[in-house]
Amino acid sequence: MILLDYHNAVIEETLRQPVISLETTTLDSKIVDFDGVSYRISNSQSRNIIKFSLSMQCFNELGAKDLLQKEYGSYCQTQIEEGYDFSLEFDVLNLPENKEEREAFVKKLSLIKRDLLAIPFEKAFEQQAQFEKEDNKNPLIAPTPKTAELMQIRYRDREAIYIQAQNDRVTVIFSTLFKEETDRIFGKVFLQEFVDARRRPALQNAPQVLYSIKEPPLEIRHLPEFKRIEDRENLGYVTFVLFPRHFVKGEVRDKTISQIQLFRDYLHYHIKCSKAYMHSRMRARVQEFLKVLNRAKPDLPRKTMMRGA
Repeated sequence: MILLDYHNAVIEETLRQPVISLETTTLDSKIVDFDGVSYRISNSQSRNIIKFSLSMQCFNELGAKDLLQKEYGSYCQTQIEEGYDFSLEFDVLNLPENKEEREAFVKKLSLIKRDLLAIPFEKAFEQQAQFEKEDNKNPLIAPTPKTAELMQIRYRDREAIYIQAQNDRVTVIFSTLFKEETDRIFGKVFLQEFVDARRRPALQNAPQVLYSIKEPPLEIRHLPEFKRIEDRENLGYVTFVLFPRHFVKGEVRDKTISQIQLFRDYLHYHIKCSKAYMHSRMRARVQEFLKVLNRAKPDLPRKTMMRGA
């Protein structure tokens, strides 16, 4: 097993030489990230001018233009590279002279997917805080249940993340597609462990995790895409219930957002690793059985010649 990084290590490695070390080189790299996100880093016009482009299936749903303009300012390009959703361009000679600042810039680029997907989570956390603030204005009056608009992020084909804020919690629902029956079985085992883990005293403060298959949770059951029965057969739904202690501002919030984004990738990664492990054990067992069978073969009777009397 490996630990998946929040940032894209390939982007960081590609930009290390031209940006951090300021060593000019020819670039034309196409990089693929989780969830079908792709990047292109090139400097076809000049070795000093690097173009960075990003393609993301849910880019328009995220409303990311304001965040990108705020983070990258004049680097943002109005003329976007064909086949991509966003492009920025920068001259390495005009970057800060301080090496640490250039390293921070490269790190920020490697985290761009994480930061874009964090937008709806940040919005939901702020909505929950606003609901809680309104309830605390009149502590003698019982708070009225409030539910924010359901945010839907279609980040993969036939898979999405649903986020909704309420008075005291934020609900995050993943719909994940299992293409094979064995994947559904493995997924059910793993997700049942999430449910059972909260029974341990050390993990009682962890977010509540609910799992269902075929039948979507009540929060999203009204959506038109779940009314087609044929689409339900291979879909599983994982619900995380996040309370304010899980997303207080600062490092805790950032870590929660980063970890929950990687949930789907970790789930399917563990499923594939488990299948590979079981297949290796099965092959080893077959080899052992073959050795036993070979040892069990009877020896052929030896022919002897009889001398005549």
